[in-house]
Amino acid sequence: MADAAAPADAALDAWQDYLAAARKLDGVRRSAAAAAGEQARSVQAAREELAEVRTGLAAQQTRLRERGVPQISLVPSPPELTEETRSMTGGPAAVLTGLRTARERVDAAEGLLVTRRPLRPAGWAARSRNLLVYGPLALVVPLIQVVVYVATGAGAATVAALICGLPMPAVAFVAGWIGVGRLFRSTGAGRVDRTSRFGALVCLVPAVLVTAGLLLAMLAG
Repeated sequence: MADAAAPADAALDAWQDYLAAARKLDGVRRSAAAAAGEQARSVQAAREELAEVRTGLAAQQTRLRERGVPQISLVPSPPELTEETRSMTGGPAAVLTGLRTARERVDAAEGLLVTRRPLRPAGWAARSRNLLVYGPLALVVPLIQVVVYVATGAGAATVAALICGLPMPAVAFVAGWIGVGRLFRSTGAGRVDRTSRFGALVCLVPAVLVTAGLLLAMLAG
């Protein structure tokens, strides 16, 4: 009986050892699969963070160049590149951490750029910037006509000022169009936006309103 039970016990022990080894192997397989999945998620998240960081940096670089910051100041130096390369050797998780830190810095810089808007007109919207040129030119002749009317009344001088002022909106527009191109040169490959229709409207409206007002005043007088 003892001799017959010994092989059975040995077989049972071997089976239990096999089950234990299988459980360990399954645990190792699951750990490896979890690690691979985590690494894949880190890689995907790192790609998304990198896309956001690149987009933010490109936009800020363009705005800073428009504000007169030299190109060399917007490019990382070789020591900075070397230091960042060392920090990226820790695998996808370390890269993801570095990119998240970079995105936080980009967001903080964006906040500073928004709160510290440039006082120079070159950084304004095209219409607001060009209004500084078209506006004064459009008001020169109408103001002169009003001064002549106030000084001389409804006489020949006022009539002559009105007649001479008829072509002045076109002259003001041409002068403004040239002035915008000279004062606000484009920093990129494209041409400066002169907002021609807006400029023509700005030059025309004051002349029409002042002329109509003076004519009504002269007729009433």
